[in-house]
Amino acid sequence: MSIAQTFTVTVAGGKYYIDGVQQDTVMIGAGLTYKFDQSDGTNSNHPLRFSTNDNNSPSAPYTTGVTTSGVPGNAGAYTQIEVAAG
Repeated sequence: MSIAQTFTVTVAGGKYYIDGVQQDTVMIGAGLTYKFDQSDGTNSNHPLRFSTNDNNSPSAPYTTGVTTSGVPGNAGAYTQIEVAAG
């Protein structure tokens, strides 16, 4: 498995920033793996989660192919999603 793209995640004012863009929409493709680097200290107490619903309302966590490593806000922490082909 190779990483198709790595995104840098930061948090400010209770909002996620993806590569410096507030609450950015991220386009991902089937059969690829994406890594969300959460090592920046602003991620402390802000775990990144995926949902099948806009704004996660109602709550509908998406966990297929999702892995996490480390504690957000600490060196090496990330959330990764391997998008199923097809």
